Amino acid sequence: MKGDKIILGITQGDINSISYEVIMKALADNRIFDLCTPVVYGSPKVAAYHRKALDLEGFSFNTVRNAEEAVSKKANLINCIDDSARVELGKSTPYAGEASLQALETAARDLAEGKIDAVVTGPINKSNIKSEKFNFNGHTEFFEAHFKSEGVLMLMVNEFMRIGVVTSHVPMSKVNEYIVHNTILNKLRIMNKSLLTDFNIRRPRIAVLGLNPHAGDQGVIGDEEIREIIPAIQSAKEEGILAFGPFPADGFFGAGSFKTYDAILAMYHDQGLVPFKALTTEGAVNFTAGLPVVRTSPAHGTAYDLAGKNQASPDSFRKAIYLACDIFRNRQQYKQISANPLDAADINES
Repeated sequence: MKGDKIILGITQGDINSISYEVIMKALADNRIFDLCTPVVYGSPKVAAYHRKALDLEGFSFNTVRNAEEAVSKKANLINCIDDSARVELGKSTPYAGEASLQALETAARDLAEGKIDAVVTGPINKSNIKSEKFNFNGHTEFFEAHFKSEGVLMLMVNEFMRIGVVTSHVPMSKVNEYIVHNTILNKLRIMNKSLLTDFNIRRPRIAVLGLNPHAGDQGVIGDEEIREIIPAIQSAKEEGILAFGPFPADGFFGAGSFKTYDAILAMYHDQGLVPFKALTTEGAVNFTAGLPVVRTSPAHGTAYDLAGKNQASPDSFRKAIYLACDIFRNRQQYKQISANPLDAADINES
């Protein structure tokens, strides 16, 4: 941080997608500069191409060589790729994958070295970014490996819901392999700690969904709830985590029960993200809980069909910026108030 201003890294994502559009539209709102000093990891050439294609000539980047040169009250940009960059709007190309990886690796390195305080990642294409250097299913797994985390949780956040998943980018045919006691318990630990430290919730209540229809109906429609999920919930309670369930997913969302909990743990990707996105009325954010650093992203993909049409909404990206800044400050506050705790003492009645 420079003074009290957060240095926020932003990765360019896929250069043929809507990523530059939502980045520039979000940073065009000058209120952002009251919260942070943004540093985009990308390309001046690519940025200029998108600015012209979108008729955003009133917006400009301040090009810098590194994060240390970032200027407050401006949208800064570091060149991470070569000048032969070629933009092909709406297309998935090998070069776009290479360019998104170069920006991501540079930002992750600066984040690890403390040159930036947090990062917001632009949307990537999970197919064209795949390479010997990037053998991950997405950003979540990349950051987990890069920062050698013992476990992370993909946490989707909107104005009224936080929902995480036990299995994130896992094929449905393999989901059952991950629905085991220790994995569920670890995700509950990560979620509970994140709610405490990242969201400043003092006694978070967590709802846990079942895997099977009707949460197994007491073993009639599958026994994963009895064998793995309920014991994991009980273990979490023994550790002081306020976990409840398992709840049948359809009734839980249909009856609006999600409104009474601070967060929800779903068993697999679509079980959590389908209702989350269906119920989201404004921009939503993807946050990677469990990392020693702060990383958020907009809750949308590359949207190639909208690229270059000036139709993409920056709401999700803007909220990803806000959330990254909020979580960074919340962690600082939690660290301060939990430092040097008083030793426990026995109080004997006289």
